[in-house]
Amino acid sequence: MRIGVPKETTAGERRVALVPESGKKLIQAGYQILVEAGAGAPAGFPDASYSEAGITLDTDAAAVLGSDLVLKVNPPESSEIAAMAAGSIYLGSLMPLRNLAAVRALAARRVTAFSTDAIPRTTRAQAMDTLSSMANIAGYKGALLAAAELGKYFPMLMTAAGMVPPARVFVIGAAVAGLQAIATARRLGANVFATDVRPEVKEQIESVGAKYVGIELKEAASAGGGYAKELTEEDRARQLELLAAQCAQSDVVITTALIGGVFAPRLVSADMVRSMRPGAVIVDLAADGGGNCELSRLGDTVTVHGVTILAPLNLPSTMPLHASVLFSRNLTAFVQAFTKDKAFQLDFTDDIQQGAAITHDGEVKHVRTRDALQKDET
Repeated sequence: MRIGVPKETTAGERRVALVPESGKKLIQAGYQILVEAGAGAPAGFPDASYSEAGITLDTDAAAVLGSDLVLKVNPPESSEIAAMAAGSIYLGSLMPLRNLAAVRALAARRVTAFSTDAIPRTTRAQAMDTLSSMANIAGYKGALLAAAELGKYFPMLMTAAGMVPPARVFVIGAAVAGLQAIATARRLGANVFATDVRPEVKEQIESVGAKYVGIELKEAASAGGGYAKELTEEDRARQLELLAAQCAQSDVVITTALIGGVFAPRLVSADMVRSMRPGAVIVDLAADGGGNCELSRLGDTVTVHGVTILAPLNLPSTMPLHASVLFSRNLTAFVQAFTKDKAFQLDFTDDIQQGAAITHDGEVKHVRTRDALQKDET
């Protein structure tokens, strides 16, 4: 069975879906691997490193995409889907609810598509979870961006010129990205406060060094699997009051909130930004999902009311080497888990394949995506 790894074609993307160390493991498992020449170079993996690992290189993207199993970081474009063989398998971060057109095309092409961001968050599936791996990088890099942009020290310093107080950082959302942002800001010496609509994460927030602030909800806001759901109107109003008070006191606000791990709720209003200290910084890590801040300009940095607002897109791509290594290990773990007799075996009775399968045999299997497609068509 042949695995194909094409170059990523999304603008600004520097990651690659398979690195040489993972390729060796898949070769040992019995797979042939075909990597498009130059695919790993932006991430720091030259063609020679793949050749040394026993991996075949090809300059023909269509030949690579015509493999039995195609590994990608981003959703495939229409021209890439057209080059895939009917009955082949796609594995990558499809983000199906954000990429309905790609889902339609994959189903029409009769490609079996597995989206790693839809993998159930269970102990067995942890090693396959690209969403968590990439969110970890985003949280780390987001805290560094905030520290670089803020016109103050993060840590408290005692100097010959007197004491400098620490920066106050407020993190909204305590899933993987939020917890890593907290931990990084704490390592840099800031005083960190954090909130989440899921009160059960209070201990996690405190375990990485932040002070938890929150409201007592009238209705549980956990959607299961480490995700949050939308709040009731009453709870949302009380939450916004808390956010407004915390933003007004903070030097840095880092937002990471996503509903169901997909779409970003608007949490930081223009009035909240106006109330913040001059020179304060907002880093909107939910920009890929539409942004948590009303004034965010997705993919850009703006200054409004004296507050600098960063809304970076695809932060994991800015750390391409480690992002590629982790992404590659996630995909490899998925493939290895279902390999038998030197080939990938489809088994939709398995909870991981069942959760991650988006399309198969011309149909959309993923319920939430199927519902979204039906709404999109009406």
